[in-house]
Order: sequence, then C-alpha cells, then structure tokens
Amino acid sequence: MNISEALKSATEVLRESQISDAAREAKSLLAFVLNQNQTFLVAHTEYELSFDEEKRFRDFVTRRARREPFQYIVGRQEFCGLDFSVTKDVLIPRPETEMIVGAAIEILRAKANSEFCEIGIGSGCIAVSILHAVESANAIGADISEKALAVAGRNAATHRVLERLELRISNVFANLPNKKFDLIVSNPPYIPRDDIKNLQAEVREFEPLAALTDGTDGLSIIEKIIADAPRFLKPDGFLLMEIGINQAVAVKALFDNKLWRGVEVTPDFQTIPRMVKARKVQK
Repeated sequence: MNISEALKSATEVLRESQISDAAREAKSLLAFVLNQNQTFLVAHTEYELSFDEEKRFRDFVTRRARREPFQYIVGRQEFCGLDFSVTKDVLIPRPETEMIVGAAIEILRAKANSEFCEIGIGSGCIAVSILHAVESANAIGADISEKALAVAGRNAATHRVLERLELRISNVFANLPNKKFDLIVSNPPYIPRDDIKNLQAEVREFEPLAALTDGTDGLSIIEKIIADAPRFLKPDGFLLMEIGINQAVAVKALFDNKLWRGVEVTPDFQTIPRMVKARKVQK
C-alpha cells in the first residue's frame, strides 16, 4: 500500500465515522506514523509503506474512528509553543487555557524570585509553560492523581524546569505547605455533571471524568479554591482560574469583597467568559 492508497482508505473510514475533516486527520496520522511532515506525503504519493508502517497506520485509524482523540493516539499536544506529552490520565491542553499562562507570565515577571501554585496540575501544561517563560519563578503543582503528577513530571523534565517544580498529591489545598504564594492558578473541573452527556464523544468517553466535572453543578471546587486561596496568597497576590460557559456571574458572586479586589472575567477567542482574575486585598 502506498501513501496515496493509504490516505484514500483512511479518509473513507474516518468519514464514515463522522470525523470532521477526515482527509486532514488521515494525513496527520500518516505523517506521524512515517515521522515526516505533510509535504513529504504530497511529494511522495507512491512511497510504499512497510508492513509495520501499514499496520500501525491501520491501528491508529481504527482508534480514531472509534472517536479516540488524535492527541491520545500520538501522545502529545502543542501548548504555548511547547510540545507536551499527554495520556488518558490528563486533560488534553486547549488553546483557551493559554490565557492563564499569558496573564501569569505578566504578573510573575514583575516580581523577583516569585513562587506560584497550580491546583490540579494535570499534564503540567500551565505550570511548565509559565516556568519556561519566567526563569526566576518556582512552583508547586498539586493534583489528586498520581498518574497525572507523573505526566506533569515528565513534561517538566522535558522542558528543563523540573528542578523548579515541586509536585504534590493534594485535594485542592489539603496537602500544601503552610506558605504564601504570589499567584495561584487553576483549570478546575467546572463542567456540571448533567452536561457531560452533551459533550463530544472524544471528551465524554476518553478524557478523565474527575478532571472534567466535580460531580455536581460544576462550581463546588471553584468555590473551595476561592474560599481557601487567601490563606495561601501573599497580600496583593493573584488568583487566575479558568471557568465554564455561563458561570461568570455565579463565580464572581463567590468572591468576598473583604478578601478580594479587582475581580474580573476575561472572554476567550470565542467571546466566552473564560478566565477569572482576582487580587487578594492588601493586608
């Protein structure tokens, strides 16, 4: 089977499974299998796949046709210009989450020897991206999943920031040291339990449920972070947190104006209110 034949067959299989832009996905999978870019595929349509290449490609196409996310199949995802390892133990990094990284970098670059904490570190994409950009910063990353912490550790090592990142098993702030941070960041499980059934099959059936929903209305962990964060922030320290669709009003109402100031919600590139930013009062 040559490249042209492989792509035609794979595109048909993926289209039958209602994968959007099936031809593009087929090309991406084959380019990964061959360790080549897509220009190679166009220029070498008669290239004959080896037995192992053909088998691996067929296996990947079958997995994608079953709606397994492309990122889990290839084991990686780009985020903030860096390449991250991803497994089914962590959420797939998404472009809208880059907002948190950008805002965090702006905050931390204004401080010498800054330290921040991430609640629910997952793949490490947020914390590692921040540490990669702010070389004077140090961080603690907390998660309830040992497997997620292992993925975060590998990504931190890949991008040479592991020596500045302490990883801890912790349910929100439960197992964190008694110290104060310049910044707390989080992309918590904010999808209401009843909305899970409406998600794409790729998300609903493959991404870790505990990282998607709190099992209730989507606000319980957000509420806990807002309530407990002041104990772990320096005066004038910041909280940056991703929130879900239609949560902005409810989330802003959770902030006690005796403890917080300057609470604002920023929309993402789809104009969905996505990131909440708040500052601890100065006292």
